Amino acid sequence: MKTQIRELRKKRRISQEELAKAVHVTRHTITSIENEKYIASLPLAYKISRFFGRSIEEVFDFSDVEEIDYDIF
Repeated sequence: MKTQIRELRKKRRISQEELAKAVHVTRHTITSIENEKYIASLPLAYKISRFFGRSIEEVFDFSDVEEIDYDIF
């Protein structure tokens, strides 16, 4: 999943380590999310988004998430 985390960090001039500490994860987790190797859980996505003062949709790109097929209900 693509994110705006790297760009937002650079605008704020903070390191992956600093962001990781602020949202209580490891630097490796932030690196993995930025490199699209790991998808953040909803609580973590919320924390990251709040840290930057943005909505989850502004930080995380959900365009590749499959739509729900409501016809099966």
